[in-house]
Amino acid sequence: MTSSKVPALAARIERFPIAGSFTISRGAKTEAVTVVAEVSRDDLTGRGECVPYPRYGETPEATLAAIQAMREAVAGGLTRQALQAAMPPGAARNALDCALIDLEAKAAGLRAWSLLDRPSPGERTTAYTISLGTPEAMAAATAKAAHRPLLKIKLGGDGDTERIAAVRKAAPESELIVDANEAWTEANLEHNLAACEAVGVTLVEQPLPAGKDDALARIKRPLVVCADESVHDRSSLASLRERYDAVNIKLDKTGGLTEALAMADAAQALGFEIMIGCMVATSLSMAPAMLVTPQARFVDLDGPLLLTRDRDHGLRYDDSLVYPPDSSLWG
Repeated sequence: MTSSKVPALAARIERFPIAGSFTISRGAKTEAVTVVAEVSRDDLTGRGECVPYPRYGETPEATLAAIQAMREAVAGGLTRQALQAAMPPGAARNALDCALIDLEAKAAGLRAWSLLDRPSPGERTTAYTISLGTPEAMAAATAKAAHRPLLKIKLGGDGDTERIAAVRKAAPESELIVDANEAWTEANLEHNLAACEAVGVTLVEQPLPAGKDDALARIKRPLVVCADESVHDRSSLASLRERYDAVNIKLDKTGGLTEALAMADAAQALGFEIMIGCMVATSLSMAPAMLVTPQARFVDLDGPLLLTRDRDHGLRYDDSLVYPPDSSLWG
């Protein structure tokens, strides 16, 4: 790209095949569709990646268009601070926010955590996801991953007690967290939570649909219940205190690392435990999220492990240990 003092913005859609398929309560997919933003200036290029989420009405095409609509603002010197008001939270802002941080770090000759005055991330154990299926299929998949210390089990409503029992039998030593993706009901909530408690599950993520989760405030929760679809950025935290014990911070929901770090600080101040989560994507999506890991009790950054191939200079994964990004990838 031609060197220029004026920042230039480029964006594109990229596709990465998933190993097998990735199945949750809302459906299955066989590829990760990401949108990449690049901001270039003075022979330097900052990159950010996002995953548009249909659950929130996002599509790759609309996300790409939203990023491209910021070209004039970027050329005019848009900062990541100004970006927070210029775009709403969501995938598009995430890609651009992370690209601007990457470029700023490169221009300053600093790693992103030093630039942002955050603790240096170290290696962390990431959860490894077991897709939703029959109890038998999930037990077979779990048996292949039973050496991993932390497993995230996707559940889907009817039959979940059988699924979780089968998974626990296949992985007797692993710590288990489960994600219902809004598939439980008020009628089966306490029964399913008890079944999880009985096999030693540590955390249950988003058991009830967002906006229909008041029952969580009326029961005794026997284990940590974590908000995902019910929480997006800082503005949604205060209303969750009676219903949830933890929050899942995802950069595609917060609209980038800038808000994710501020949200982590605010969540801790309110007494929430923190999970740093991800969509199925490449290491370019995971790299900025590593800056939240020093504050996280649970790390769920296994996206690249679910792909048939990662991008060049991807994060180092040593079994379930994930390491901070090299500067050749991001930050």
